[in-house]
Amino acid sequence: MQNIEVRGARVHNLKNIDVTIPRYKLVTITGLSGSGKSSLAFDTIFAEGQRRYMETLSAYARQFIGSLERPDVDSIDGLSPIIAIEQKTTGRNPRSTVGTITEIYDFLRLLYARASDAYSPVTGLPMIKYSDDQIVSLIMEQYNGRKSYLLAPLVNGRKGHYRELFDLYIKRGFTQMRVDGEICDLVGVKPLDRYKSHFIELVVDKLLPGPGSEKRIKDSVLSALHHGKGSLAVLDMESKQLRHFSKHLMCPESGLSYPEPAPHTFSFNSPQGACPHCKGLGMIAKADLSKIIPDDSKSIASGGITPIGPYKNNMLFSQLDAIAKRYQFSVHDPIKDIPEEAFNVIIYGSDELFRVGPSPALSQMMSFNGVIAKIEQGENDSDELMVKKERFTEEVKCPVCNGTRLREESLSFKIDNKNISEVSSLDMDLLYEWVDQLEAKLSARQKAIARDIIKELRERITFLLDVGLSYLSLDRSTRSLSGGESQRIRLATQIGSKLVNVLYILDEPSIGLHQRDNIKLIASLRRLRDEGNSVLVVEHDEEMMMSSDWVIDLGPGAGEKGGKLLFSGTPEDIVKMDVKDALAKNSLSIEYLKKIRNIDPPAKRRTGNGKFIELKGATGNNLKGVDIKIPLGCFIGVSGVSGSGKSSLINETLMPVLNNYHHNSLYSPLPYGEIIGINNIDKIIEIDQAPIGRSPRSNPATYTGVFGDIRKLFVETPDAKIRGFKPGRFSFNVKGGRCEECKGAGVQTIEMNFLPSVYVHCKACNGKRYTPDTLAVKYRGKSINDVLEMSIAQAVEFFEHMPSIIQKIKALEEVGLGYVTLGQASTTLSGGESQRVKLAAELARRETGNCLYILDEPTTGLHFEDIRVLLGVLQKLADQGNTVIIIEHNLDVLRSVDYIFDLGPEGGAKGGMIVAQGTPEELRNNPQSVTGCYL
Repeated sequence: MQNIEVRGARVHNLKNIDVTIPRYKLVTITGLSGSGKSSLAFDTIFAEGQRRYMETLSAYARQFIGSLERPDVDSIDGLSPIIAIEQKTTGRNPRSTVGTITEIYDFLRLLYARASDAYSPVTGLPMIKYSDDQIVSLIMEQYNGRKSYLLAPLVNGRKGHYRELFDLYIKRGFTQMRVDGEICDLVGVKPLDRYKSHFIELVVDKLLPGPGSEKRIKDSVLSALHHGKGSLAVLDMESKQLRHFSKHLMCPESGLSYPEPAPHTFSFNSPQGACPHCKGLGMIAKADLSKIIPDDSKSIASGGITPIGPYKNNMLFSQLDAIAKRYQFSVHDPIKDIPEEAFNVIIYGSDELFRVGPSPALSQMMSFNGVIAKIEQGENDSDELMVKKERFTEEVKCPVCNGTRLREESLSFKIDNKNISEVSSLDMDLLYEWVDQLEAKLSARQKAIARDIIKELRERITFLLDVGLSYLSLDRSTRSLSGGESQRIRLATQIGSKLVNVLYILDEPSIGLHQRDNIKLIASLRRLRDEGNSVLVVEHDEEMMMSSDWVIDLGPGAGEKGGKLLFSGTPEDIVKMDVKDALAKNSLSIEYLKKIRNIDPPAKRRTGNGKFIELKGATGNNLKGVDIKIPLGCFIGVSGVSGSGKSSLINETLMPVLNNYHHNSLYSPLPYGEIIGINNIDKIIEIDQAPIGRSPRSNPATYTGVFGDIRKLFVETPDAKIRGFKPGRFSFNVKGGRCEECKGAGVQTIEMNFLPSVYVHCKACNGKRYTPDTLAVKYRGKSINDVLEMSIAQAVEFFEHMPSIIQKIKALEEVGLGYVTLGQASTTLSGGESQRVKLAAELARRETGNCLYILDEPTTGLHFEDIRVLLGVLQKLADQGNTVIIIEHNLDVLRSVDYIFDLGPEGGAKGGMIVAQGTPEELRNNPQSVTGCYL
C-alpha cells in the first residue's frame, strides 16, 4: 500500500474525517492549537498502532497489561509499526545524562576499558604490568651481583594483631617476614597492636642474582606472585630501596595496584565505578545554615529555627528544653546569645544524654541528633510536618569526586592525556573533533582494538550534530533538558537505529530551535524518510511546512469549532493556489502561508520608563562575564542560537536573584558580580512550561481558582440546600461527593513497563468523577461534571452574568485557550498550554503596573493566529507599564518586541556573550547578530 487510509475519525473533536496520508514521505499536520492535530496523529493513528502491537502479545502477557481501548475510528489501513517521539519523555532520574540516553557513553566506557593507559594518582607515572618472564629478566638484569630480599605483600595498611597469619606461614615453612619496614623472625614474633595500620610482606627468598641462578629465581618469583596475589617486591639489602613488580597495573614507585579495567569501572551507575561519597550523582545535599536560621535575633520559641517553627508542646521542644537546662539558657533567649557549645548540639546533634520530661519520675534519658540530621532524614513527625528538605539544603558539588561522579581509580585511566570525565564534559562539536583525530594518536595495538568503537562514536555524535545539539555535553543531566532538546536526542537515537518501514510521529520537533538550526533538523527528518520510513510531524513552523512532501491542515477553529479537514496536498499546491480559492478554504494556515494575513510589528516601539535593572559579571554555565542593562516598562526579546546562554542568563541568574529579593525565595542563582536597580520593580512573575499539576485531578479550573467559585454556586442551588451539601461535596480532591474508585480523577492509570502509562475511563463513574447523588444537583440544567466538560469558550457564554467567575475564564479565552475544557487533566496539556494557563491566572489578578514578567518560549505549540492573540496579551501587559522579558526564537515575536538582546555567536563553549542589542531594525543591520539576518 502506498497510503495510510484513515476513515471516519471521531476522537475528541474530529468530525468523522477521512484522511489519506502518503507513505514514505515527510508529512506535516498543521492547524490552530486545539484544532485536532494531536487527536489525529497521537490519539488516533499512534493509539491504534499501539493497540495492534498489544494484540500481538500472548493472552498471558495481555492479562497483566489490561486492555487498550480502540480509538473512535471506522478503519485505518496501511499502518506500519509506529514510534512516537513526544516531548514529555525524558525521565527526572538524576543518574540519567545525555551520554547514557544516547548510548554514546557506553561506547566511550568500552573504549576506555580496552584502549586506555593507567597513570598513578600518587606519583603521576604510567602504571606498568609485567609477565612472569619479564619480572625474572628484570631482577636478573637490575640486581645482578647484589644481595636482596624477594618479598610477597600480604597486608597493605590494615589494622589487626595478625597472630593467625604468622602461625599459618610458620606451618607453611617460612621463617621471616618484613613487618612495618623491619625484617623479623616468625618464631617468637609478638602480636601487633590491633588498633594501628600495618604493612606486612613475606620473605620468600634471599637472592644473589648471577650466572646459573636463573632457575631458582624463576621458582621463587612464581611462589612470591602466588602468595602476593600477583604482586611482589624486591628489597636491596645495601641501599634499602624497595621496588614493586606486578602482573596487575601497578605504580613502580608507590606499589599502588589497580585491577584490569572493565566497562563498569567507568560507570557511575555501578558500585565498581561510582564515587563512594555521592554514589555516582556528582552532587550532595548540604544543609545551609543561613536558610535554617535567617534571623539570629529571634528566639527558638518564636520560630527562629525555620524548619521546626514556633514553640509547640511536643517531644522535639521537650528535648530543646532539656538542652537549655543543661547549658543554662532559655529557648526564649535570642539565638545569637545561646552558648556556642549548646548551639552546636542543637544544630549538629550530640551523643550526650539529656533528661527529657516534665518531672524526674516522668522523664527519660535521650540524645539529640540535631536539626540538620532531622532535615536530611526528612522526618515527618505527626505533630509537626517538617517542611520539605529542599528548602533548607543546597546541592553542592561532591567534594570527593569534584562532580565527576566517578571514583579515583576510574579517573586514573587516560587516552590522549584525557580521562573519561574530561572527555564527557566536552561540547558535542569539540568531542567530534577529539574522536576524529584520535586514531592518529593511538599505538598500533590500541588502533586495532579501537577502530570499530571510534567508527560507532563518530556516527552517533554526527546524528546529534545534525539535529542542532552541538552545544550539549555527554555529562549534561537530562533533568536540565527542554522538551524540544529531549525530543531531538530521541530523534538522533532513532536515526542511529537504522530501522526501515517504520512510521515516525513527532510532536513539534522544532521547539526551542533557532532558525539557523532548523535547516539541519529538516535535513535529519528527510534522511529518516530516505532510509525508507514514513515521517509524520505535528508542526506550526512555516519552513517545516514548506519543506515537507505533503501538508494536512485541520480547522477552521479550535475545540468544537475545529476537527474538519480543510486541506490535504503538497506545499506546491498552496503556492499555486490563487487568493480566491485560498479564502474559500476557510483555512487560517493557508492564509498565513500565502501572506494574505500577517502578524504586523507595532507602528511605534516603546522606549521604556527611564529606569533599568543592570546585572553585571554573569559567569554561570557558558556565560563569559555578561553585563546586561534591561530597560524597564517595555517588551524585551532575548534571542540567540540554541545553547548560547539565554536560559542561563535570564532563568538561572536574573530570575533567582530577583525572586530571592522580592519574594524571600531560597533559589541559588548562578554566579554573578552585582545587580543594580533591583527596587525599580514591585514583583517578578515567572511563567514557565512546567506542568500545572502532576495528576489527572489538576486542571485549568483548579489552577486558576475558578473551581472554588463554581462549587459555591452549586452549594447555593435549592437541590444542594435540601440535601445539606457543603462546598467539599463538589470537590473531587476530598472524600464525600467524589467517586472513590478513581479518587475523583475520572480515569484510572495503568502502569506499563517499557511504555508510557495509559489512562482508561473509570468503569464505576464512567469518567464523571462524582457519585450519582452529587451529579443530581443541577445549576441551570447542568451538573458539576457537565460544567467541567464545557470548553472555556462555552463556559464564557454560560457564566457571563457571574462577575467572580467570568473574569478568570475570560482571561483563559484571551490567551487562546477557548478550545480547552475547564476540567481537562493537566497531564494532557502541552507545555505551551500549561504556560498559557499560568499566564491567564496572572492576567486575572489585580495589576500594580510595575511587574517584571519572564516567559520562556511561550509560542511553543502555537499557530500563527494564536501567536497574534498571545502578542496582543503581552503588548497589553507592557502598555500597563509592566516589563515583559521573553526568550524566543519565533521571528514574528522578535519583530514585535521593543528591544532585543542577541546572544551567541554559537552554542555551548563558543557562546555566552551578548553579540548584539537594540531594536529589531538595528539588529537587522548588525552583521554581528546571528538572528538579525533572519529578521
